[in-house]
Amino acid sequence: MPYSTYLPEHMGSIRLSPAGPFVAGSFAELTLTYTAGTFGIDDTGMVKVSWRTTSDMAKPQFDKPTEPNFTTVEASNGAKLEVWFDRLNIRPWANTILIRVGRGYLRAGDTLTIRMGDRRQGSPGYRLQTSVEKNVELRTSVDAFATYEFCEIEHPAFDLVAGEAASWKAILPSLAVAGEPFRLAIVAEDAWGNPTDKADAVLTLQSSQALRGLPPSVTVKPGKGPRVLEGLVAEAAGDVELKLLASGKEAARANPLRVAARALLRRYWGDLHGQSGETVGMGTAEDYFYYARDAAFVDIVGHQGNDFQITDAFWKRLNELTAEFDMPGKFVCVPGYEWSGNTGMGGDRNVFYRREGRPIHRSSHILVEGRTSTDALYTADKLFDTLKGEDAVVIAHVGGRYADVKYAHDGKLERAVEVHSSWGTFEWILHDAFDMGFRVGVVCHSDDHKGRPGATRPGASTFGAIGGLTCYFMPELTRDALFEALRKRRHYGTTGVRTFVDLRASFDRDVTLFSDDPKLGPAKVTSVREAQMGDIVRPLRAAMTLSAEAIGTAPIERLDVLHGKNVVQTVRPFAAADLGRRVRVLWEGAEYRGRGRETVWQGKLQISGNRIARFAAVNFLNPERKVRETTPGSALAWTSVTTGNRSGIDLWLDDARAGTLTIDTNVVSGTVDLASLADNAVAFDGGGLGRRLSVYRLPEDGWSRRVALEHTVTYGGGGDLPVYVRVTQADGNQAWTSPIYLIE
Repeated sequence: MPYSTYLPEHMGSIRLSPAGPFVAGSFAELTLTYTAGTFGIDDTGMVKVSWRTTSDMAKPQFDKPTEPNFTTVEASNGAKLEVWFDRLNIRPWANTILIRVGRGYLRAGDTLTIRMGDRRQGSPGYRLQTSVEKNVELRTSVDAFATYEFCEIEHPAFDLVAGEAASWKAILPSLAVAGEPFRLAIVAEDAWGNPTDKADAVLTLQSSQALRGLPPSVTVKPGKGPRVLEGLVAEAAGDVELKLLASGKEAARANPLRVAARALLRRYWGDLHGQSGETVGMGTAEDYFYYARDAAFVDIVGHQGNDFQITDAFWKRLNELTAEFDMPGKFVCVPGYEWSGNTGMGGDRNVFYRREGRPIHRSSHILVEGRTSTDALYTADKLFDTLKGEDAVVIAHVGGRYADVKYAHDGKLERAVEVHSSWGTFEWILHDAFDMGFRVGVVCHSDDHKGRPGATRPGASTFGAIGGLTCYFMPELTRDALFEALRKRRHYGTTGVRTFVDLRASFDRDVTLFSDDPKLGPAKVTSVREAQMGDIVRPLRAAMTLSAEAIGTAPIERLDVLHGKNVVQTVRPFAAADLGRRVRVLWEGAEYRGRGRETVWQGKLQISGNRIARFAAVNFLNPERKVRETTPGSALAWTSVTTGNRSGIDLWLDDARAGTLTIDTNVVSGTVDLASLADNAVAFDGGGLGRRLSVYRLPEDGWSRRVALEHTVTYGGGGDLPVYVRVTQADGNQAWTSPIYLIE
């Protein structure tokens, strides 16, 4: 009988107790009982229990019985076992407990009892994956003959559900037209950011402007999902600030909403980049699209599975799903895939088609079994050559493999670079494009792996950031309008919040506006005196006045104007006289460009000659990582992760201008004389990729969420001058506009 037909059914069985469901991110004791099959397991044979590569289920430990995640394995016949954990299994099942039977063997019917989170000696249990998922698999495979030839057996699975409500979100459009209806979505989330129906609250709705159809309060009961209030109308133009109050206290504040008298271009939020469990992510593709539409409330979504894991059958299914979910005017869903070439071959690119039914061109077939419809394209330049003539758009992405735009780029196809995702923040990829003279726009998407596009959180995994969002300027919510926005760079990106940003330019005389990048071929030219985000303009000697405005989802720390890589003007919504007892300690940056870019900051600080009245963490994204007060009033310690983004601690001191602050981290350390700390930052270089430790003052309490500026540019020629703005909020979130390109 062929090996493959009889082996699995004779390799034994495994069952899980209790069967679940469990609360995501909670502690539990999972007991797995493996019963040996017909052949038993020979001396030095093995059992492997694996779970998904991107799951943040805790790493098991085997030698601290009173601490979390203590794991034991016992053989019913007393065989000696070697047990360890590693991440060496085949993608997407890297996380693996390995059990080797030594100095003995198992006969048919003998058992191995695996207790993940063994509580018998005081451990609180095993910390489960923090994101909600149906059918979390514990894939089990057996090497019965000690040949290192493993056979997968039928494995247990369980469901993870959301926990109790811990926070609220209120989601509005960023732009509405007076007299036209819009919606408000209210979402309860658990401690790990999962939307939850375990909420019981009466929420008061408080708006700065009268909104027709807005009730004074809403009641949320357990078992109900997000509350959506349709048909709200603002009668007059202006900016709307809307708060949710619970028991008289602010529970959430909606993103800024501007009501305009009219609007040629609307603002739509999208997350074009993520993947589901059919590749390296979690959950099904169908649930992925439902989440984007009905839980994250984005307007636009794409699916970007790794090409080398997408079978022809799954590619066909993806195209069916994008066609099914795409509803012009309500929700845009775009077909595409991630070309996941090795870094040296050009790195990751997101490929989007305007229509279904187009081919997938894989970077390799390494995890695709059997014949496929197309040959592999190993390098990014070959991908671009093959896509010529396609109605497609490509975005350069920084993931496990980073896009090298200096190695390969096609301006007709690759219209944008992704400067932020769950992998971190990557301004350097925009700078690479500037170095090469490429005229690209800025996007931020999530590269979500947890089935949560549009609202992804890092959880407890190595992902170090909240997934990004992009605001697209479009006359209507359709695929055609989206592709036009991408090709004209009419968009800005954020680190996951819906900051309102506006960027416009005016000239003191007529200038030349190009309909497309003239480097790419003939382009229509128009004489204008105004330009907007993404435009390419030949100003000759006309002065450009740049007008920028930002309204944050938190107080704004600074608004920077950049010429290419360089900050040329900074505006803050506060003055030096507003600075007081609040001092911020901020760390940021990454190790390097590649997959292991995460920097783990092990830090402590000490105040002498002063006292810390209170403190607060800034952009600490993992609830398990907290700032610890090691000496009351004078010393703190922490562990934090940055991946190009930023985290920190705010200190409120007894005396604004006294004492010495000493900071010691595993990356960089320094001492600051607080008496001489003025309104500029003191910075310490940490090497790596933009790693830096900064200390500076902020106003003691909340300040303005709005900032605006005007900036005059006189273009002197000598190459492209990309002019754009970067917004930095007090909570650590940022936004970047696509540039206006001034050219000769």
